[in-house]
This record gives sequence, structure tokens and C-alpha cells, in this order.
Amino acid sequence: MSQSSENNKRIAKNTLLLYFRMLLMMVVSLYTSRVVLNTLGVTDYGIYNVVGGVVAMFSIISGSLSAAISRFLTFELGRGDKEKLKRVFSSAVTIQFLLAGIIIVLAEAAGVWFLNVKMNIPADRMVAANWVFQFSIFTFAVNLVSVPYNATIIAHEKMSAFAYISILEAVGKLAIAFLIMVSPIDKLIFYAVLMCVVALAVRLTYGTYCKRHFEECTYHFIFDRELLKRMFGFAGWNFIGAASAVLRDQGGNVVINLFCGPAVNAARGIAYQVNGAIQGFVSNFMTALNPQITKSYASGDRDYMMTLIYQGARLSFYMLLLLSLPVIINTHYILVLWLKIVPEHTVLFIQLVLIFAMSESISNPLVTAMLATGNIRNYQIVVGGLQIMNLPISYVLLRLGMFPEIVMVVAIVISQCCLAARLYMLRGMIGLSARKYLRHVYFNVLTVTVLSAAVPFFVSKNINEGFFNFVLLCLLSVACTAVVIYYVGCNRNERQFIVSKAKALKHKITNR
Repeated sequence: MSQSSENNKRIAKNTLLLYFRMLLMMVVSLYTSRVVLNTLGVTDYGIYNVVGGVVAMFSIISGSLSAAISRFLTFELGRGDKEKLKRVFSSAVTIQFLLAGIIIVLAEAAGVWFLNVKMNIPADRMVAANWVFQFSIFTFAVNLVSVPYNATIIAHEKMSAFAYISILEAVGKLAIAFLIMVSPIDKLIFYAVLMCVVALAVRLTYGTYCKRHFEECTYHFIFDRELLKRMFGFAGWNFIGAASAVLRDQGGNVVINLFCGPAVNAARGIAYQVNGAIQGFVSNFMTALNPQITKSYASGDRDYMMTLIYQGARLSFYMLLLLSLPVIINTHYILVLWLKIVPEHTVLFIQLVLIFAMSESISNPLVTAMLATGNIRNYQIVVGGLQIMNLPISYVLLRLGMFPEIVMVVAIVISQCCLAARLYMLRGMIGLSARKYLRHVYFNVLTVTVLSAAVPFFVSKNINEGFFNFVLLCLLSVACTAVVIYYVGCNRNERQFIVSKAKALKHKITNR
């Protein structure tokens, strides 16, 4: 059996394992969101989201180094250099500990001032907000130190570890949802404390697993000047991309708070809960695919890398479309079923966030390919510079009195501009054909989307809300999307592959 076939099997197996993980996390996340929202109330739920967002803004610093760590670990695995792999891991742990200390100092200095002076939080909840901020900082630092361990698991493609450890995380978050209902202290503060405890437990579990299964995960203090120079050089330019993404997401959340208050932050927080549950399925696929793209580049197999980029972009979009279309069509009814309290603006926020996620999904393999090259300076200046424009444009539009959802409209438009810039830049970096990408990916997914949505949207406008009609629309959306993907979205080889797998599954079931 060819190496490509083995790699494809590994991607499929890892994707299925990650889907199991995501299904569990999705069920827990959606249920706990309902319980937490009802227990805390709209204002406190919004406060937790926006205060946590302020802390997450410090990931501007950490995000670039996290990407560097993941890239260098996967690259050295692709080259098969075990000694270099050990040096990369130990250097990464040292960097993350130092970085955690720096971020704690910055957050305590700048973050506390911003929280108490600038943010739009009711005076009677300011003490609770400060406690949430402190525990959010510690939780962030714990997750930061976990990065080298998580990156090692992904680089080794041991996705079963994520599935099993997620059971611990899911049980912990489910327990939190019930514990805050009987909290003897302020429920918002207690929620922040428990989220911190779960993060610490998950961090210790990842660390224990890695030390037992990967020899490079035994930490030794190493000061490799050349390696650190390369990692910081990579991270320095990737800082622009990391900063732009954080400013777009968390900065947008803060801007909404300044002009609209915590109730709208709650609506946006719910939208991102739904998006996280759905987009997690695509993220799992990309988590399984990314190491293969990086390893293909490291080993010089450019043809296979291009195949992975085109197929990965289309499949990411198709999976997201299958799950998002029923939600976009039935958003209001789903919220009524799911939540007892539906904050204003939630419906449109959810619909726009899902459209944004689909827009970004076809770029994910391009970003992985860019990071694999290590030559990211010009790319980050151009694409990162475009993404940073999200924040000032959103600020100006909200100041002019536009509706809160305009923040997501801006993000969608800029996402398309970034895609065009990526295609232009990657032509010189890896020889990517923009024309081929547009033909095989962009126009393909656009056609599939229009054809898939036409019938369900027409039907939805001509029937009333109700459980039976909700089920009907969901089934119709999934059926239309699946049929269009098969006949329009897949090429002949992919259709043959689907048929052969379906026959094999049928044979296995009937012969039991």
C-alpha cells in the first residue's frame, strides 16, 4: 500500500477519533451554556465573556509562539531528527513559562486598569468582575504552559489522547453547570474558580500522558541560541497574524461592550458557543490534516501537499455547510428550544458568525501550508495587516450608531479580502495556482452553497415554526446539501471512493 494511502487512512482515523471528542464536547457545551446562562443571568454571563475576552487579548503575545512551537515540532518529526525534537520541546517549555510570567505581569498592570476604568460593567458587579479577571489570568497561564504538550500530541497524530482526555474535561464542565446552581458564594466568582480548576486538571493530564508516551517530553533546561533565534524569528512575524486574529475576535467583543453593554456581549457569547460546537467538527478534521501538510512540505512531497490543500479546503467547507445550514434556517426556533432566556441580537449574531466560519474554513489549509514554509514575513505583513483593520473599522461604524452585528459583517468582508491576499502570496511561496484553487475550491463551494440552500430556504419561508416543521427543515437541509455535495462538489474519483466505502460498510453490517 502506498505511503499516501497510509497517510489518508491515518487522517480518516484521526478525524473520526476527533469527531467522537467533538460530539461529546458539543453536547456538554450546548447544555452547560443553557444552564450557566439561566443560573448567572444575561448580565453576569456577558461579564464573564467580555472579561475573559480581555485576558484572551494577551494571547496576542502567546499565539504567535504557540504556532511556532507546533510548526517546529511537526517539522522535526517529518525530518525524523529525534535529538533536535527533544531540544525543540525543552526550549518550547522554557519559552512558555517565561511568557506566562510576562503575561501575568502585563495583565495585572494594564488589564486591571482597563477593566476598572474603561469597561461598561454595572457598579454592583465590579468586585465579581475583578475576581473573574484574576482567575481568568491564572486559567490562561495554565493553558499557555500546556501548549508544547498539546502540540506534541498533534505532531505525533495521537488523536485518541484528545478524545479520552476530553471526557475528563467534559465531565468537569458538566459538574460546574450543576455546582454553580448550589454555590454558597457569588455564582459568577464560583464559576470562574471552577473553570480554573478544570483547566489545571486537564493540563496535568496532558503533561502526564506526554511524559509516559513521548521520550522528547522529558524537560531539560536548554539554551540553544540558534534554535531560539529561529523560533523567535518565526514567532515574531507570526505575531502580526496572531494579533490580528485576537483583535478581531476579542477586540470586537470589547468594542461591543463599550458601545452596547454586557447584554449584547451575552448574545455574542452564545453565538460563539454555537459556532464553537459546529466549527469544532471542521477543526478536528484540520487538526488531523495539518501534520500531514507540514510533513509533506518537510519531506519535499509538494504534489501530495497540493492535493491535501485542495481537498482539505473543500471538505472543511462541506462539513461546516452540512451542520450550519439547518442552524441558519432554524436559528430562532433552535434558540427557543435551547434557552429559556434569549438575549436580543442573538439570532443574527449566530447566522453571521456561521457565515464567517464558512468563509474562513477554505483558508485553513492555506495558512497551514504558509506556516510549514517558515518564510512568513511578507505574508504576515500583508494578510495580518488586512485582518487588523477589523478593529478600527468596527469601532468607527459602532460609533456612528450602526447595529452591533456590523462587527461580524466587517469580519466576513475582510475574510474574503484576506483569502485573495493568501492566494497571491502563496503563489510565490509554494507555487500554488490561484486559478486552480478558484476553480477546484472557491467556485465549487459557492455553487454547492447556492444549490444546497435554495430549496430549504424556499420551504422555510412558506411554513410556520413548530417542532415537526423544524425536523422537516433539518432533514431537508441535510439531504439537499449531501446530494449536491456528492454530484456537484465531488469529482469522479471522490465519488468512487464514497461508493466503495459505503459498499464496504454495508457488507460489514449485513455479514455480522
